[in-house]
Amino acid sequence: MELNSNIPEGPMAQKWSTHKTKIKLVNPANRRKYHVIVVGSGLAGASAAASLAEMGYQVSCFCYQDSPRRAHSIAAQGGINAAKNYQNDGDSVHRLFYDTVKGGDFRSREANVHRLAEVSVNIIDQMVAQGVPFAREYGGLLDNRSFGGAQVSRTFYARGQTGQQLLLGAYQQLSKQIGLGAVKMYNRHEMLELVLVNGHAKGIITRNLVTGKIERWAGDTVVLATGGYGNVFFLSTNAQGCNVTAAYRAYKKGAGFANPCYTQIHPTCIPVHGEQQSKLTLMSESLRNDGRIWAPKSKEAAAKLRKGELKASDIAEEDRDYYLERKYPSFGNLAPRDISSRAAKEACDEGRGVASTGLGVFLDFRDAIKRLGKDVIAERYGNLFDMYQCITGDNPYETPMMIYPAVHYTMGGLWVDYNLESNIPGLFVAGEANFSDHGANRLGASALMQGLADGYFVLPYTLGNYLGEEGIASAGKIKSDHPAFDAAEKAVRDRIDKFLSIKGDESPRSFHQRLGKIMWDKCGMAREKSELQQAIKDIQALRKEFWSRVRVLGEGTELNQELERAGRVADFLEFGELLCRDALMREESCGGHFRVEHQSMSEDEDVKSGLVSEGEAKRDDEHFAFAGVWEYQGDDVEPKLNKELLTYEVVHMATRSYK
Repeated sequence: MELNSNIPEGPMAQKWSTHKTKIKLVNPANRRKYHVIVVGSGLAGASAAASLAEMGYQVSCFCYQDSPRRAHSIAAQGGINAAKNYQNDGDSVHRLFYDTVKGGDFRSREANVHRLAEVSVNIIDQMVAQGVPFAREYGGLLDNRSFGGAQVSRTFYARGQTGQQLLLGAYQQLSKQIGLGAVKMYNRHEMLELVLVNGHAKGIITRNLVTGKIERWAGDTVVLATGGYGNVFFLSTNAQGCNVTAAYRAYKKGAGFANPCYTQIHPTCIPVHGEQQSKLTLMSESLRNDGRIWAPKSKEAAAKLRKGELKASDIAEEDRDYYLERKYPSFGNLAPRDISSRAAKEACDEGRGVASTGLGVFLDFRDAIKRLGKDVIAERYGNLFDMYQCITGDNPYETPMMIYPAVHYTMGGLWVDYNLESNIPGLFVAGEANFSDHGANRLGASALMQGLADGYFVLPYTLGNYLGEEGIASAGKIKSDHPAFDAAEKAVRDRIDKFLSIKGDESPRSFHQRLGKIMWDKCGMAREKSELQQAIKDIQALRKEFWSRVRVLGEGTELNQELERAGRVADFLEFGELLCRDALMREESCGGHFRVEHQSMSEDEDVKSGLVSEGEAKRDDEHFAFAGVWEYQGDDVEPKLNKELLTYEVVHMATRSYK
């Protein structure tokens, strides 16, 4: 596998602007001759489809939801970062760039991150022009708040509904192009196969989720904007429909899958409350601006809280451990997500957890309400407080929220170069579906930034470069009657027939739940060599059992949600093994990937100097400063590891400290 990152030459701050002047262009009159397929209609997909159509390309956009408005981007709550420096607190493009590289524990591609920071300032202008109702100060200027891993206020927000408002902005632009006939929108269509012709991505196979019809779609290029794979853990903050299928289909056709073990655990989620729970609920990181996280100092008090013998208000101030403020005084409750999550786990592992399961800590607004008043807190977070009370029955204005870490985002994804093109020519990957920007840990409020940057400001340039290199003679040349489509469609039909023919005795959901337990217990917040080795064996055994015992009711030629789930779970059962193999290979701790064998110890110089505490993630830059890119070798065959070495021109790799 050839991994050419295609990073432009020249100074870091000029790479993107210089690159745009050198890439090939497509004549406006010729753009309408090209057909672009976009899979996914979240922020990355909707913005890409709308922008490319506005430029004159023919675009077909596919989503499995009943409307693009239902894409999971809508669930993002807290905000979107941009280096506007409206607060005059020292922010800049360089500072956002540095914070993102450092937040990712120096495991991202430096040039891509700098471009992201550059275009962040344009995103806000774009969304304001679309009418997104960002919060404003009394004088009418756009307001900002802080998010984890930063010491400036650079996060723009729309109360606790930022993702929803941004998606509606992108959706209205998409709808405009649909109305003009420039975009053909296919709701309730799930991509089940990628079609390659002479090694280039030239189409997809979909299943109509309402009628069951298998359909072919040919295009000159394909864009995947299908989100992340967090649901491999079964319980996550993702919508239940979120899956890895489109990306995994591309992987099995030769696309490299980079850093699958880089999964993000979000520290502020409502704790698990039962074995039959189907998903988890995020409480926005923005709450950590005013909420203080704590656990009782004593195990005895925690035990009484769990039994209901004490209330949080019964715990005296001197008996509370505000552990993030204690461990990371420079950042306090706004420490990055990975270390905040591990700190919560540490408190619970010590027996100081407060939920009935022992897996929970407090997020307390008592002091903020005293300082600012209930009305101010309600104005900032009212919808989040209402959601919490609706789910738990507790009033967070009167009693602290209970929170615990949960799977939220995935930094790994399909490998892409600087142009967001995978190693399969003509296959572009945008947003959370690619690996490029966040390294081993994503800072809060950066997902929305990346999705819109990729769709509005990167792909409209770089996709044209591929088409320009191919030449106008290639436009529309490949049709859906090409033999490659025959083979791809047959593979899809055979797979569906196999699901329906097994007629076992266990549901796809049950297998998914069992896989999730393996993943969380053995490859969750803390990972260890022998546990990962056992996880791989357990997943292989579970996968074998799945193909002999799964029961899929109904038929393939109708609306069949069990069939949908079976296909997604089958891919998770393969992908989960890949994730564990990646975690096993990476003999270091970095960001959200924490190997218990590789953590800071009392004898380390960084601990002695006070730079970090014991138990922090310990990188191995000598041996693991690379993106691990996995190459499919065949079913039940160990995949091949390829490496893209990470070099830093501007940022100096250093021990990450938030003390």
